[in-house]
Amino acid sequence: MIRVLLVEDSPVATTIFKRMLSTSPDIIVVGCARTGTEGLAMIPHLQPHVICTDLHMPQMDGLEFTQEVMAKFPRPILVISSSVQPENTHNVFKLLQAGAVEVFPKPRGAIGENYETIRTELISKIRILSGVAVFTRRRKPAASESTTVTTTTTKPGSARSGVTPGIGLSTRSTVSHPTTTVSKTPAVLFSTPPNSTTPLKIVTIGASTGGPQALYTILTSLPASFPVGVVCIQHISEGFLQGLVDWLNSECAMTVKIAKAGELPEPGTIYFPPERHHLELTSQGRFNCSSAPPFSGHRPSVTVTFNSIAKIYGASAIAILLTGMGRDGADGMQAINKAGGITIAQDEKTSVVFGMPKEAIALNAASFVLPINEIAPMILNKFGVLNR
Repeated sequence: MIRVLLVEDSPVATTIFKRMLSTSPDIIVVGCARTGTEGLAMIPHLQPHVICTDLHMPQMDGLEFTQEVMAKFPRPILVISSSVQPENTHNVFKLLQAGAVEVFPKPRGAIGENYETIRTELISKIRILSGVAVFTRRRKPAASESTTVTTTTTKPGSARSGVTPGIGLSTRSTVSHPTTTVSKTPAVLFSTPPNSTTPLKIVTIGASTGGPQALYTILTSLPASFPVGVVCIQHISEGFLQGLVDWLNSECAMTVKIAKAGELPEPGTIYFPPERHHLELTSQGRFNCSSAPPFSGHRPSVTVTFNSIAKIYGASAIAILLTGMGRDGADGMQAINKAGGITIAQDEKTSVVFGMPKEAIALNAASFVLPINEIAPMILNKFGVLNR
C-alpha cells in the first residue's frame, strides 16, 4: 500500500481528494493536516510514502513545508494548488528547487464533469511518486553557502513506464549544488571511448521525468564562456516551457533561450526547442524547428535531435541522456555513439526514473554512466575548461 499524507487547509478539497484516492486499491490516506506545521509533526508517526500539500496555508505554507520536509523527513512531495498553473511558473520552479517532486494544478471551477479525469491523473501521479528516490536536502546556514546532502530512498513501489508523468516536471530533490554526496565510484565504461583528439563542437542533452532539476545541476555548473552551444530536449507539458527557460536563464551563467529556425548554435548559449516542435539541424548546421508528427509519442523527441546531431556533428558531439520514463533518446544516443561522439548516461542511483538512460545502456550506446553531479565536471574536462 502507498501511504499518503494530505496537507490541505480546505476541508472541501481534503474530502474530495480522500474520496478520489479511496477508489485506488493500492493507496491509503494515513493522515490529514490543515497546516504545514501540523503535517510536519505527523510525518514521524505516520511514515507516509508520498505527501500531497497545498501551497497557500496558514502558519507554514507549502514552500516552507517542502523545505522542512526535505531537510528532516525526505519524502516525495506532490504540490496540489491553484497557484501552480502554467502562468504561475515562478511558483512551480521555486517549489521544485525546494525539493518538491511534482506539481498538480487544482482544477478551475466545478470539477464535476472532469472528476474522473482528475481522479485518474491524481492517482497516476501518486503511483509514480511512490517509486521515486529522494535525497535529504539540508537547509544551509545563513552564513554558509555549503549544502550537505545525503541519500535516502523511499521506494515502496516502482514508477510505471505506462503512466504519463503529468507535466514532465517530476524531479528529485537534488536541486542545488554539485556537492551532493552520492556515489563517488569511477565512471562505468560501456564502450570504447571516442578519439580524444577530435575537436568538440556541441553538447546535447535529453531528459524527461526528473529532468528540470538534473538540467539545473549540469547547466548551472557551466561558465558563461563555455566554448560551444548546448542543445536541450526536455519533455514538458504545454505552457510550462517558457517558465523552465526563464528559471534556468536566471540561474545559469550561460544564456538560456528557445531556439529559432535558421539560427546557428552559438557558444555560451543553451537552446530548447519551441513547444510542440522537434529541433533538428540543417546541412549548414542551422536550427530547423519541425512540426513533423511525434516520434514514439514525443514532440520534441530526444532521438530526433540526437539523430540530427549525429549526422551534422558526428564525433564532434557530446550527448547526455538524463532521467526519464520510456526510451526516447536511446536510439539517438546510439547514433551519436556509432558516429564517434562522447555519450554519457545518468546512473540509476541519481535518476528519478531510470528508464531512458537504462535503455541507452542496454544498447551499449553510453560511453560513460555517471551520477548527476559528475557529469558537468566531465564535460568541462573534455573542453579543458576549469570548473568555477
